Amino acid sequence: MEHFAGLDVSMEETHICVLDREGALIREGKTATSPKAIRDFLAFGPECKGVVFETGRMAPMLYHGLVELGISVQCIESRQAYQGLKSLARHKTDRNDARGLAHLARTGFYKPTHVKSLSAHAVRSLIAARKKLVGQRVTIDTQIRGLVVVFGVRLPRALSPAFKDAALAVSDGVPGLHAALCGLFSARETIPTAVAAIDGDIKKMTRRSKVCQRLMTVPGVGPVTALAFAAAIDDPHRFKKSRDVGAYLGLVPQRHQSGEIDYTGSISKRGDVKVRTLLYEAANVMLTRYAAPLKLKSWALAIAARSTMRKARVASARLQFQPCRPTSSQPHPEPRSSKRTSDIDSNWKSTLTD
Repeated sequence: MEHFAGLDVSMEETHICVLDREGALIREGKTATSPKAIRDFLAFGPECKGVVFETGRMAPMLYHGLVELGISVQCIESRQAYQGLKSLARHKTDRNDARGLAHLARTGFYKPTHVKSLSAHAVRSLIAARKKLVGQRVTIDTQIRGLVVVFGVRLPRALSPAFKDAALAVSDGVPGLHAALCGLFSARETIPTAVAAIDGDIKKMTRRSKVCQRLMTVPGVGPVTALAFAAAIDDPHRFKKSRDVGAYLGLVPQRHQSGEIDYTGSISKRGDVKVRTLLYEAANVMLTRYAAPLKLKSWALAIAARSTMRKARVASARLQFQPCRPTSSQPHPEPRSSKRTSDIDSNWKSTLTD
């Protein structure tokens, strides 16, 4: 008989429940949150046809570790799992969640989600660290402005050398303010060095990646955007069509239909927020600073003329990395035949493969 297991993962312990095809309880318990400990727990029972658990911070490590150990495991989107689990048990406990996940694995009432490779997560951590450092520098600059504005001084741009001199000149003779500004400037001066080191690593990684080199040929796309997009896609073969990437990154309008009600709203904003922001900024650079003629730019500016510039940026961000760009005389991308669409999608996948 076939057996299925559900894992409710936490930082220290993982609750495990094993059910058979009819839903009868075979075994349950808890073990340490590590691939080997989970493998050892499952080895004492019958072989499981499917093992599922929710997405979370520990998901990449557990997923790739269990796959290497030969366990057939799949990851479920936590929001989808929540809707199913709350209908299976009145009380939310780790034990009930593990049993509910086992029932989902048994019935197949779930959609597996892609778990990115550990190398992709390493790239994402590098970009996230850079964004955090830049944000901390902006926070410190804002704090400095707020401290000196009490004394009636408006500082120049933070990137100019006069920023520090003007702020310290105000604090002369004010012991408390001078100590506060010296501490903030001391912390502020270390951040650009760290950001420059991360930028150097990003440039080295993009030079070694053929995918990033191809992506950087798109106007407005730099090393950070190319690397972030490549890490977000990870495996291009998991997308059936190149147009699915726009929906994956939350750049397509969401639709609501119920009876006589049917309307299209704003973009869904699902997926990676950082990548979506970088694509939006790249589209803005292409539309406002790129001077050479470009069909995608002309198409987007036509949208801006009859609608808004924001919609034009979103539309161009959605189509930036699609191999078939709209022509300037067409209000919408030209229709594709089924054969041409398959050829375009295969070319798009090869573009994102080293």
